[in-house]
Amino acid sequence: MLTQIESRNSTFSAAFGGEAIVIGAGLGGLAAAMRLGAKGYRVTVIDRLDMPGGRGSSITQGGHRFDLGPTIVTVPQGLRDLWAACGRDFDRDVDLRALDPFYEIRFQDGSTFTARQSDEAMRAEVARLSPGDLAGYDTFLKDSEARYWFGFEDLGRRSMHRFADLLKVLPTFVRLRADRSVYAHAAARVRDERLRFALSFHPLFIGGDPFHVTSMYILVSHLEKSFGVHYAMGGVGAIALAMAGVIRAQGGQLRLNAEVDEILLHQGRATGVRLTDGQVLAADVIVSNADAGHTYDRLLRNHPKRRWTQTKLARKRWSMGLFVWYFGTQGTRLKWPDVGHHSILVGPRYKEHIRDIFIRGRLADDMSLYVHRPTVTDPSAAPLGDDTFYALSPVPHLGIGGTDWASEAEPYRQKMQAMLEDRLLPGLADHLTEQLVFTPNSFETRYLSPYGSGFSIEPRILQSAWFRPHNVSEEAKGLYLVGAGTHPGAGLPGVIASAEVLGQLVPDAPRAASKRMAAE
Repeated sequence: MLTQIESRNSTFSAAFGGEAIVIGAGLGGLAAAMRLGAKGYRVTVIDRLDMPGGRGSSITQGGHRFDLGPTIVTVPQGLRDLWAACGRDFDRDVDLRALDPFYEIRFQDGSTFTARQSDEAMRAEVARLSPGDLAGYDTFLKDSEARYWFGFEDLGRRSMHRFADLLKVLPTFVRLRADRSVYAHAAARVRDERLRFALSFHPLFIGGDPFHVTSMYILVSHLEKSFGVHYAMGGVGAIALAMAGVIRAQGGQLRLNAEVDEILLHQGRATGVRLTDGQVLAADVIVSNADAGHTYDRLLRNHPKRRWTQTKLARKRWSMGLFVWYFGTQGTRLKWPDVGHHSILVGPRYKEHIRDIFIRGRLADDMSLYVHRPTVTDPSAAPLGDDTFYALSPVPHLGIGGTDWASEAEPYRQKMQAMLEDRLLPGLADHLTEQLVFTPNSFETRYLSPYGSGFSIEPRILQSAWFRPHNVSEEAKGLYLVGAGTHPGAGLPGVIASAEVLGQLVPDAPRAASKRMAAE
């Protein structure tokens, strides 16, 4: 069988300029397929779901479109660059809307903090809560910008698979105090605990513990200030569908409702995949957008591994799990006028609650919530006059604590509903219609996420850059990784950047390279 695959590979390369297979139609996988298509490969994307997008897909019930995963776009130029690399115009394919305000944080004491792009508006918010922290806030923003240029524009847009690359940047890590946590850095600049939360909670959106994740991630504040927060009309799923359209226009194909069971190797090189139905597909290049843990533990289970063994993967710290309650409400479009597109409800505890989630593995009675109300911007997410919401609570992943979600899901949802009715959506129970709940078990079964973690391996300092699974695999030649579990990390900008890095590592397809050389 392997000999037949190698023979077919040669035929494909000669006839079509190179075959590539992308495992997983998540946003990172779709971006990778677009990059490979632009390099002359004929790409096949394989995904077990019935639609593209992975965590960025959606489910529609009773006219309510529930966007399952990411809800915001913070670095739109990354998507525009991706489209441009394919000779396309992103803004012709996707309707992206800038949001203002970005989000509102509601604290336990009734105070609020509204994040906006305007420097004046943000400084006014800081001054309203704690006038004495204005100077420290200004310094924090300068710190954030310095880390953006180093962490995002430099490290985040190139491969970090060589140990020598790590050694070169260590002095900068030291100078920028990468050993300090995000929260510790915020605490060093401002004294008000509410501001400390507002400046440090962002790592939770990529699966990180703010009290342990490296302070490099304060760069998010600069991202928001410089590029804004955006929403794609139709949800992030609309971006995924547009990406699928580009792939098909390039001559590629998406095979949905199909699952890869194994990556096939011959003499240390990835040569194809075997699907769960036994079908074998050959390719010159294999890209896995499956979780890095699933890739090495499951898809390469029949091959010896040097670095990413099952034992070493198990020792990694994984991101938290997520409990997400998706729900629709009837006749509420004009109700709750003070509730915007994005709201964050802060519970009574911060540090100790985070410890419960990441360290103790304890499902606490209290919670903090992120609430998404897309119908404020996009009425198409619900029937006329109605609303669509999701409320997200970070919880321990399945590898710690042992929460039995079969029995705990409904009591936890009820606690979530009580908190929403008390602090954000009074009278909610009278308007509820469609409902859907995702627990860490849902992430494990739907996305094959190890331990049901929401964002793969946690982005601590010794699990980032060179220490993270590399974009080019050291376990097999011709195998590459993109997505949340590899460099540079989780979040929409991160997974799109991982495909950009991939484009630097994979050579042009043979026919495309020949055409380029002839033109030169």
